[in-house]
Amino acid sequence: MRVVMAWSGGKDSAMALARVFANDDFEVVGLLTTISMPYDRVTMHGVRRSLVQRQAERIGLPLHIVWLPPEPSNEVYDNLMGEAMLKLKAKGVEGVIFGDIYLSDVRAYREARLSEVGLVAIFPLWGEPTDKLVHKFLSEGYSAIVSCVDTKVLPADFCGRWLDESFFASLPDSVDPCGENGEFHSFVTSAPFFSAPIKVRVGEKVQRGQFAYCDLEEAT
Repeated sequence: MRVVMAWSGGKDSAMALARVFANDDFEVVGLLTTISMPYDRVTMHGVRRSLVQRQAERIGLPLHIVWLPPEPSNEVYDNLMGEAMLKLKAKGVEGVIFGDIYLSDVRAYREARLSEVGLVAIFPLWGEPTDKLVHKFLSEGYSAIVSCVDTKVLPADFCGRWLDESFFASLPDSVDPCGENGEFHSFVTSAPFFSAPIKVRVGEKVQRGQFAYCDLEEAT
């Protein structure tokens, strides 16, 4: 099955992609990401488009971008994503991979939208305990840095921290270890399937509403 990866640039996307790479039933032909036009950054994660393009280069896959207007309505978002999916289907894509782990309403939404255009939703990490996924992340050669934090559940100074053992040990019990409820988002700088790591430095930190972001810049 020819598939694309719904790519946020974060750790769950990376681990889901690794699972599919290891499965001969799938041929991954691209990455799909959403970029906010006013900021030229990945939606929610707040990561520069140039960094996600660098990830695509390290993975060796083309990056397909869905450009989103500022604060799009659900209808506008669905229409833009639907158009993107139809274009991919016309190129022979049959399914889309997601890094979701256990939010059943999110899964149902993705399955319903893809079904409308005749595509299949694939969830390689579904149902796996998030503490075990964290162990895999730490032991299998990944590295990532926090790009966004929901300050209703985590202090803003968690933004810009590396996802290492100290980070996970310091998470409150109320926060999912993988941030599955949106508590934090990350940017992967290294993965087993990257041709080389991506060096980054933490720039300006800003607060927009309840979310704190840190500007990640590529370092030489």
